[in-house]
Amino acid sequence: MMKSDDNASIDVESSAESKGKAPLISNGKEKPNKLKKIMGVVDFVLRLAAIIAALAAAATMGTSDETATFFTQVFRIEASYDDVPTFTFFVIAMSIVAGYLVLSLMFSVITIIRPNFAIARILLFIFDIVVLALATASAAAAAAIVYLAHNGNRNTNWQAICQQFGHFCQKVSGAVVTSFVAVVLLMLLVLVSGFNFILKKK
Repeated sequence: MMKSDDNASIDVESSAESKGKAPLISNGKEKPNKLKKIMGVVDFVLRLAAIIAALAAAATMGTSDETATFFTQVFRIEASYDDVPTFTFFVIAMSIVAGYLVLSLMFSVITIIRPNFAIARILLFIFDIVVLALATASAAAAAAIVYLAHNGNRNTNWQAICQQFGHFCQKVSGAVVTSFVAVVLLMLLVLVSGFNFILKKK
């Protein structure tokens, strides 16, 4: 009879200890959720900044236009972004990037409200990588043309045009720099998405 009483007392103590430890487990689960919400806010802010950068790059390049006069205004030569296919591709690509980022804001808000909604995070991660590749390709291609516009190429007898079209070169150069800002922000978005997947595993 004494042994059964001892066993009963041991069971009561163990159940009491387990009840006391239950809040600790719930606190541990709350921390990853708080981090996910914080990272969701960071994701949203980065998307807003990337939208501004992509739109600024597309608008600056799309409005780059200058007319130069030679020989006492007898000859007029116009330089415009649509004269160069690479710059046209740049404007289209940056517009696509900006449009995607605007649409992605809705999914970003969902990840803030529901941190454990995995489908939204996966979709954002995949499309962010695709858009990052598009933005990087257009920015790099435009940067190569801008370099030739400033410096030319003696081996191929390509002359620099920025001495004659200074305003045009300033605008296209600014557009390229702004596009690389958008590329960096997109890289940060991909890193944030990767960090969110790590939190999910924890």
